[in-house]
Amino acid sequence: MADQHQRAAARRLPGWRAALLGSVAILGVGVAGLELPAWADNANAAPANADIKAPVDNGYADLATAVMPAVVNVQVERTTQAAENGGPDSPFNDPEMRKFFERFFGQVPERGQQQPQQRRMVGEGSGFVISSDGLIVTNYHVAGEADKINVTLKDGTVYKATLKGADKKTDLALIKIDAKKPLPYVAFGDSGKVRPGDKVLAVGNPFGLGGTVTAGIVSAVGGEIEEKPYDDFIQVDAPINRGNSGGPTFDMMGNVIGVNTAIFSPSGGSVGIGFAIASNQAKQIVNQLMEHGTVDRGFLGVSIQPIDPDLAKALKLDDTHGALVSKVEPDSPAAKAGVKSRDVILQFDGKEVEKPSQLSRFVAATQAGKSSELVLWRDGKRETLQVDVGKMPGKETASNEQGGDQPDGSQPKLGLSLAPLTPDTRDQLNLDQKVEGVVVTQVQPDSPADQKGIQPGDIIMSVNQKAVKDPRQVQDAVKKAHEAGDQTVLMLLMRDGQQLFEAVPLAAS
Repeated sequence: MADQHQRAAARRLPGWRAALLGSVAILGVGVAGLELPAWADNANAAPANADIKAPVDNGYADLATAVMPAVVNVQVERTTQAAENGGPDSPFNDPEMRKFFERFFGQVPERGQQQPQQRRMVGEGSGFVISSDGLIVTNYHVAGEADKINVTLKDGTVYKATLKGADKKTDLALIKIDAKKPLPYVAFGDSGKVRPGDKVLAVGNPFGLGGTVTAGIVSAVGGEIEEKPYDDFIQVDAPINRGNSGGPTFDMMGNVIGVNTAIFSPSGGSVGIGFAIASNQAKQIVNQLMEHGTVDRGFLGVSIQPIDPDLAKALKLDDTHGALVSKVEPDSPAAKAGVKSRDVILQFDGKEVEKPSQLSRFVAATQAGKSSELVLWRDGKRETLQVDVGKMPGKETASNEQGGDQPDGSQPKLGLSLAPLTPDTRDQLNLDQKVEGVVVTQVQPDSPADQKGIQPGDIIMSVNQKAVKDPRQVQDAVKKAHEAGDQTVLMLLMRDGQQLFEAVPLAAS
């Protein structure tokens, strides 16, 4: 959905940067004490009268009137530590972040400048009420790391809020206020039914201007802006700006189809490209936060990577769909099920896997202990395995992380100089003694290996499924592939402790 330069400019601020930027998104409706039009009453996830349509041709006023009482302003405070103010890990050392903070805060510390041990930072964003007793959805980067949270309702009443749970991976947080009375609330719709071209309405607090309504259409679905394993965004062109973070985007029936979280903007203002967390993902995460305060994710124990056209040829695939397994963790659910490195996962529990991030989301949303079906591509044919999904260890990632950068390797004909692994080389590269292979010492510019991104220090572990331990074995394997008429050689590499496959073209050698 978003190309690389869009991803680089997409702004999604982590917790302590507190909602200075973001998008708007709301949930459906089911409002206590508020009389709603029949088309907006979606307490049962369906309009009361299917023949009644939202009066969009005459404006959005009825829809806005129905949902706006459930949209709130969220103000936050956080005390930052010295490392955030001016230390080596400070965001002020990032030129892009320095420009951002200078634009909104004025003067910021110079790199290495001595700063006070603590500094109070404030910000604000948006949120929406999802229950009459005061549960509110917002972004993690708005409230997830705040020391103090205040919520202002449409009528101007201010309440202190407590954090009930937060999930940094999906940028969602759940907060609670005690209003001593039933509150108007809204409900999530089905983002799986959202299509590019659908009309949407966004409500929030851009620049602290409460109760702002903007309208537009869905530009794209299923988007990723940072290639993170759980990204699932709806792209909208309804204008959203700083302060809209955590707010809702509605469909024309008053359903919340997304929670706005980021915008693409070279300048910091809206240019018509906003991203909202799909409501189906948000609903699943919020339900867990309501019950446990945290999110448990399913775990396979594999490292996976995308498939490019060269890899597809090497694996004898008709297209680039699927997730290529580059590594299987020992004693993991995948290992116990018989998953192997070089397998391509095509389906999970009956759902098609077109890219690695989809598999990550499918597995993460699966309850630990559930037996799930995997459809694989192995050695030129489809196979089916049963896997008992595990529970992701620790607080942070693991289930199915994308491999990231994809290296590659080969022999001098491919533009590589190789050397055997020596004790000194192992020490320099911090390699485990169990790692076997040959090290890339030089890459010829503009060679096939260079074009595939191979770098000095990469370890070639196997070529065309044959383990290699010295440069001669690599050379022989490449020669054999060339004589057989193969267009590529499939290599398993290690870089920075991560295993990755790469298919290196032979035609140019």
